Amino acid sequence: MNKLESLLADLVSGDESRAERSVSALLELGEEALPALLDLTKSSNADSRWWALRALAIAPRAQTEWLIPFLEDPAPEVRQCAALGLSEKADEAAIQPLVRALSDNDAMVGDLAAKALIRIGKPAVSTLIEAAQNESQPVRIYAVRALAEIRDYRAIPALMRASEENSALLSHWAQIGLERLGLDMIYLKPV
Repeated sequence: MNKLESLLADLVSGDESRAERSVSALLELGEEALPALLDLTKSSNADSRWWALRALAIAPRAQTEWLIPFLEDPAPEVRQCAALGLSEKADEAAIQPLVRALSDNDAMVGDLAAKALIRIGKPAVSTLIEAAQNESQPVRIYAVRALAEIRDYRAIPALMRASEENSALLSHWAQIGLERLGLDMIYLKPV
């Protein structure tokens, strides 16, 4: 068994300590490890897919498009890992898939997707504004939260509308966003 095979065996051993050590060693192998990790993402075992994505997420030469399909993996823990990995990559190519992941029925996936969109920052703002206005309530909350964290002035109208919603969470994140943009005044509709 060569070094790469040994490290891959450690990665899928079921022993978290061994697997985590193997991630570092696989990264030291560089591009040599990437094809084997990509093959491992095709495993029927969710744990194996998770560890392969874990390594790919932090591999400097791994590409964003390798992680995106796993936002739709059947296993929620794999979807979580993909969203977290995309947060590390912070690539504009992931904006639309991450916005779709905001509606995942696993709340952790939605939360991690929102954090990844925050890391992408200003390039995600227009898509987040649209999601904050047109999507389901949970997606709108994540989108408004992301807009509050990104702090882009283009989001002011969407944040203003969200602050007037009959939703404590939407209003909360909208107010935080407005405060962070220096607009922490109370707005009253004329009677």
